[in-house]
Amino acid sequence: MNSKKKGSAGERELLDILRRHGIEAARNDQMYVGGAGLPDILATIAGREWHIEAKRCEALRLNEWLEQAYHDAAKTPQRIPVVIFRRSRQKWHVAISLDNLFSLLGISEEEGGNAETP
Repeated sequence: MNSKKKGSAGERELLDILRRHGIEAARNDQMYVGGAGLPDILATIAGREWHIEAKRCEALRLNEWLEQAYHDAAKTPQRIPVVIFRRSRQKWHVAISLDNLFSLLGISEEEGGNAETP
């Protein structure tokens, strides 16, 4: 399977998983026709919009993928940039910033200090 087909199949697989778990989600089908800067999947989780970059790839390039998610999600600041990825025959994993995780969990900076500093 070529990489574009594999990526597209991964997006459809992830979309199906999200929907089966009751998550409102839609795939960006305009990827190659004016879809630059749009998420692979846009989902609403815990009342917040998630800008999801879905990656099904053997080579882990997490920093590159996170940079893409942060850059693209910045165009719509209320969206949470997230990368959801997996290798073949492996589980899906989620990469999200610690401050966004705390926000989703309802934990304030006052409770634990700033998540950005050591």
